[in-house]
Amino acid sequence: MHDALLGAGQVKGSVQQSEWRQAMTRFLTKLAASTLLLFAPLTAFGQSVPNALSVEWQGQKPCERLYEDAQILIARCTFPPGSKHLKHSHPGYFSYALSGGKVQIEDAKGTRQLEPRTGSYANSPPIPWHELTNGGDTTVSYLVVERKYEPVTAGE
Repeated sequence: MHDALLGAGQVKGSVQQSEWRQAMTRFLTKLAASTLLLFAPLTAFGQSVPNALSVEWQGQKPCERLYEDAQILIARCTFPPGSKHLKHSHPGYFSYALSGGKVQIEDAKGTRQLEPRTGSYANSPPIPWHELTNGGDTTVSYLVVERKYEPVTAGE
């Protein structure tokens, strides 16, 4: 009889262990799923935005590399009427308008209309992302000098 009770206890113990394992498996699965949901937006935010030379619009790259070394990159970016320079980033940079016009800039601050004049220039800090649209009827082009030694940082 003692052996029968002992055997029943072992069965009961193995059932409890099996239920415990199933409960732990469900808990760990839910924990892993919750962790993924929690950190997925942070991972997406942390993904790098392409640089100005790598983005295309309608199969064309609007920026052409003119010179590059370890410190700077010089490019000419040309935007025909209606074209876009899709979402991209820049380290600190200087831009000079070779030909002005009407553009729309979208970035973390919102959307705004600008009318750079030929010969105007800007000295900009690193930009995590922005997008430019030529909203005018003339081709807009810039000479851009990127300062590689002023990269976009994670906090920007």
